[in-house]
Amino acid sequence: MTQNYLDLDVRPILRNGGEPFRKIMEAVAILAPDQGLRLYATFKPVPLFGVLEARGFTHEAKEIGGGDWEVLFRRSGKSGEREAPAAPAAGIAGWPDPVQHMDNRDLDPPEPMVRILSALETMEVGDVLSALLRREPMFLFPHLAKRGHAWTGALEPDGVTYKILIRVGRPPDADA
Repeated sequence: MTQNYLDLDVRPILRNGGEPFRKIMEAVAILAPDQGLRLYATFKPVPLFGVLEARGFTHEAKEIGGGDWEVLFRRSGKSGEREAPAAPAAGIAGWPDPVQHMDNRDLDPPEPMVRILSALETMEVGDVLSALLRREPMFLFPHLAKRGHAWTGALEPDGVTYKILIRVGRPPDADA
């Protein structure tokens, strides 16, 4: 049986410094049961693979030239147990001051996420990391939830910088 795909090209969004996660998730939400998603991006969207796997999709990625990628997402037949990315922390009252600060505004995806996750691995439970980014890190949120970290973030008054605070936690399946 031939797979039918909805095409979504997020390269213009990425090239303009935007965050296409919401547009991708909106496209996934409107897929027919027999439909997949054909995504075009300016990089291999590895963090998206886990997000859509949790929603019951497999993927096949190939570079199509000039650093661009085509990724085919197909329904796997397995319904994802994990749903949307975790919600931010309800409040940061009682959080200690950040012990580490990162400025990732000059990095291209997925490097900011990779650097943040790497730094969190070296920190103690309860420590707080502060990071400055060019955009809201939608692909980072599921990874934070999976590792048991709490977070809060918002656009700074300059209207360009996104600041996130992450408090190191324990993964939900870690031994007490």
